[in-house]
Amino acid sequence: MVGDTLKLLSPLMTRYFFLLFYSTDSSDLNENQHPLDFDEMAFGKVKSGISFLIQTGVGILGNSFLLCFYNLILFTGHKLRPTDLILSHLALANSMVLFFKGIPQTMAAFGLKYLLNDTGCKFVFYYHRVGTRVSLSTICLLNGFQAIKLNPSICRWMEIKIRSPRFIDFCCLLCWVPHVLMNASVLLLVNGPLNSKNSSAKNNYGYCSYKASKRFSSLHAVLYFSPDFMSLGFMVWASGSMVFFLYRHKQQVQHNHSNRLSCRPSQETRATRTIMVLVSSFFVFYSVHSFLTIWTTVVANPGQWIVNNSVLVASYFPSRSPFVLIMSDTRISQFCFACRTRKTLFPNLVVMP
Repeated sequence: MVGDTLKLLSPLMTRYFFLLFYSTDSSDLNENQHPLDFDEMAFGKVKSGISFLIQTGVGILGNSFLLCFYNLILFTGHKLRPTDLILSHLALANSMVLFFKGIPQTMAAFGLKYLLNDTGCKFVFYYHRVGTRVSLSTICLLNGFQAIKLNPSICRWMEIKIRSPRFIDFCCLLCWVPHVLMNASVLLLVNGPLNSKNSSAKNNYGYCSYKASKRFSSLHAVLYFSPDFMSLGFMVWASGSMVFFLYRHKQQVQHNHSNRLSCRPSQETRATRTIMVLVSSFFVFYSVHSFLTIWTTVVANPGQWIVNNSVLVASYFPSRSPFVLIMSDTRISQFCFACRTRKTLFPNLVVMP
């Protein structure tokens, strides 16, 4: 009898739980909807929340480890590689993307809405946009750096400059300043979460929303994504230059030293392969994210699943790129081995380029 009672109460309890935690607008309060529909909706939101939680948590841990590792190299008196300076900025930008978008989206997916007021939403979106654009610029800088390093004939006067840490720091600074200024328009578009006062807002992210006229949205999308597509075009050109140079170099080495060729790839080849993996994955994920973002900006009343998938795709690269770098950097394995054996840290950790 107790079992039968629980079976009868289970749909009512599920409906009450859904209304208590997951309903914030009138569309969720449809009395004619079957309780099983609420079960499916609640399960879908919990599944999205778990996906956001795992992706955000793992990504923040990976990027934090990279930042600590590069700072540890610097504080112990060892000299950083030029690429380490670029990768440290990339890890910082990725952390901003995950922290300012992944955490609020995770909490909203679990039903914790109205977390931020209007000012909080503006700054969360602003820092997320800055982090995303800085990540794009940093990838372009890393790609161009490696292309010039492999083939100095591309730009001979830059071949000497890229070996200077001050020049690399200046280039990294240029990756931040324009985006800090250009993304100020986000502060005008973003509002607080949907409620009775802003129920006509165009996109709802669960914790924040934004509203803009169709003409302004189209103009903003063109101005906002034009530099991004130019950067993606530069990535394709620099990556093609590296692939062509490595292929030609490999053919020359095989022709001249076919009998003495070592099967072990050089350090530059391994570094180039790692950069190519980063660039290709960034290109794919960022292209999909840009398409979804343009769709949600231009199209009237986009579906909530498009908005959620746009946020999820935007976090793919920031959450996975640190582990590509960790697995490809032999110094990290040396560091972990030194910690396990309790020897002096960084015995021969830094190999000068």
